Amino acid sequence: MTADTTNGTPRAAAGAPPPTGVAAADRALAPDLARGLMLLLIAASNTAFHLWKSTTYGPSGWQPVNGGPLDHAAQFAMITVLDLRVYPLFAFLFGYGMTQLFLRQTAAGASERDAVRLLRRRSLLLVPIGLTHATLLMAGDIVGYYGVMSLVVGWLFLRRSERALLWWAGASALLALVVTLGPTVTALLQGDVGSLGDPDTEPGAAAYAADEHSWAAATATRFKTGLFVTFAAAPLSLVGGGTLVFLLGFWAARRRILEDPGRHLRLLRRTAVVGVAVGWLGALPAALAHVGALDVPDDAQSEGGALTALRDATGSAGGLGYVAAVALFVHWWTRRPRRRGNLAVTAVSAVGKRSLSCYLTHSLLFAPLLSAWGLGLGAHLSSATMVLFATGVWLVTVAGALALERWGLRGPAEAVLRRAMYGRGPSRGAPDPPLSRN
Repeated sequence: MTADTTNGTPRAAAGAPPPTGVAAADRALAPDLARGLMLLLIAASNTAFHLWKSTTYGPSGWQPVNGGPLDHAAQFAMITVLDLRVYPLFAFLFGYGMTQLFLRQTAAGASERDAVRLLRRRSLLLVPIGLTHATLLMAGDIVGYYGVMSLVVGWLFLRRSERALLWWAGASALLALVVTLGPTVTALLQGDVGSLGDPDTEPGAAAYAADEHSWAAATATRFKTGLFVTFAAAPLSLVGGGTLVFLLGFWAARRRILEDPGRHLRLLRRTAVVGVAVGWLGALPAALAHVGALDVPDDAQSEGGALTALRDATGSAGGLGYVAAVALFVHWWTRRPRRRGNLAVTAVSAVGKRSLSCYLTHSLLFAPLLSAWGLGLGAHLSSATMVLFATGVWLVTVAGALALERWGLRGPAEAVLRRAMYGRGPSRGAPDPPLSRN
């Protein structure tokens, strides 16, 4: 079979059956490495919800305020570096992966309609997976949420031009700023910062029903929370500017920025420096207030408060900065004549290749061990020790993913999802069966 290329993307000869998989040797390192690191950050950022015995929560209901110096240091670091900075990273990589799959299908000869149909099927499958995960283990599941988001965003924007993607991304950014910072700016101009908060905001741990001693009772709450996150939060995010990082992921995949970071070094360096700086500085006042280093009205820290709004508005910049930093690392690392640490990079990227399986495994290890209906270990941990526990959980998934990589196997969740998308196919890392052209 002969092939030509268009914009660096292989295009199969006319009439060739479109493959649906990608060989391991052809995978770009940066997206997989970013996904693997992202899962560590997600595990760490979710730790506060498992500290169900820590009843002294700050006004925002997110991080506990009790504990010693190490705990306060962990809380400060998570507010500055992780809170609402990891999920934009996830959304960008999700959008990037969608476009990769779309381009791979069309380059192999599938029609755009068939490629979109495949992605729509994938998005629809993610919704029941996410709801099941939320109901059984983790109320704050994001798989179903991104299933709904990708279903709508893919339908509206996946076939748009690069110029259109950037235009709509700019509009989404402006909308997000208006929605997030509009009330804050209005109140500041009126000199009424204290009116920005909601001191009756329910603490995050209570919203997750983490103190339920009955698994069945907690399941009912988790199911309702999962329904809200999937079918209410996702549409609200769509109309509130939440499509920004998705669209930038679409655009970046069109440019193959993560596959070939050497051709985009200036953009990546600027994004890494500016994105991380904006992300961290935007969350810094909230972190300082949380640990008592900055004296502000309590309402300014609550959900909808000035500091929380500033933290939220700068989260996307931080997530994009993290992606750019990983791409720059990959460019530097792959150009080294002697690549020390190859095992670590291989192991983390193996997690990225099996991100869904590893994400679900986090809950399988977190919930039964930490929840009140399980062993209840969350009552005996603090912010600092919970971060160590989360890191240990992530390392378990690293070991499992590396073993599957050595054996040439996909993650179990990825295998099930691919089987549902494409039908029966090889269980190992070989290409999947052709996409139906019906």
